[in-house]
Amino acid sequence: MTKKVRVAIIGVGNCASSLIQGVEFYRNATPQDFVPGLMHVDLGGYHIRDIEFSAAFDIDKEKVGHDLGEAIFRGHNNTVTFAKVGKMGVPVHRGMTHDGLGKYLSEIIEKAPGSTADIVRILRETKTDVVVNYLPVGSEEATKWYTEQILEAGCAMVNCIPVFIAREEYWRKRFEERQLPIIGDDIKSQVGSTIIHRVLTRLFQERGVHLDHTYQLNFGGNTDFLNMLERERLMSKKISKTNSVLSQMQHPLAAEDVHIGPSDYVPWLKDRKWAHIRMEGTTFGDVPLIVDLKLEVHDSPNSAGIVIDAVRCCKLALDRGLSGTLEGPASYFMKSPPFQVSDERARELTEAFIAGRVGAACISDPDQASALVSQPVSDEVAAPAPGPAKAGGQS
Repeated sequence: MTKKVRVAIIGVGNCASSLIQGVEFYRNATPQDFVPGLMHVDLGGYHIRDIEFSAAFDIDKEKVGHDLGEAIFRGHNNTVTFAKVGKMGVPVHRGMTHDGLGKYLSEIIEKAPGSTADIVRILRETKTDVVVNYLPVGSEEATKWYTEQILEAGCAMVNCIPVFIAREEYWRKRFEERQLPIIGDDIKSQVGSTIIHRVLTRLFQERGVHLDHTYQLNFGGNTDFLNMLERERLMSKKISKTNSVLSQMQHPLAAEDVHIGPSDYVPWLKDRKWAHIRMEGTTFGDVPLIVDLKLEVHDSPNSAGIVIDAVRCCKLALDRGLSGTLEGPASYFMKSPPFQVSDERARELTEAFIAGRVGAACISDPDQASALVSQPVSDEVAAPAPGPAKAGGQS
């Protein structure tokens, strides 16, 4: 057991930039400090500064071959800069393309020359503990290819995009067989459009308001939103966001009454995202109730703290010999975990996992669930998510 968390990154975009800046920004925080977006400064014995970046992979000519500390500010990365990051001594290696470069990104990004690096060898030689997947929208085949490399190298995985890996029985068993943990799928931001929509949907249900119609429209100016102009790459993204919200309802809406998903690309917004949420419901006496709100966030920093916690939870699982999907942390950190519970319950389960009171299967294992609290978790668990769609994505 080492006191460091060695982290490799697939996709050196805005999210990677915010993650790396965040580790630097809070390097000297004390365990008593309140750090927005983190569960704990010291999580299970691992401080924020215990995260070390071991390797990075990308295909952009502007980033491959450069030091990671420089690459996060190169190319079309346009997120806010909130920390000074110097050279890190970590080169960005040439990654695998597969379907990772869509129609619109290929018009502005030039692929780096040369062949794909030996991913397995690099992960092993750098003693990487956890690999974070930050591939672009629609990278279904690329994500599956990288997952095979991660399994072969013997690393844990945090899957931040909605290509369904951690929630699917096939991949869960593969990680269990290799005695490796995984947290996924599709990162849930600190306070983003999905978490707000989930909480309001839960509020409607708990206060007896019948939700009749709802939509969530998202606009942004980063390359993620540019890639999402290619509508056929959005299937998994829409599934992930929609299921995450509707999982908080006892009575599902008809398909024509709900629309949740990315909507358009506005270049001048850069890494800002605007989300418009509307909920139309019926209250006592068949009287209408309408919620109409707008959220503005810097998209990439909004999820960086969540990933800092997720990689440390994966390291705890490695230390404890736990494998497969970490159900508690996945339910709290991700939009599409294997099992959906309320966000309050998910946080409770994650805290219990950090404290070592429950293991990986703290939702699907009735013994673990009933030992944690008097009310079994299964009483409020949504059914496991359906099988994967044919396309993937990230937002």
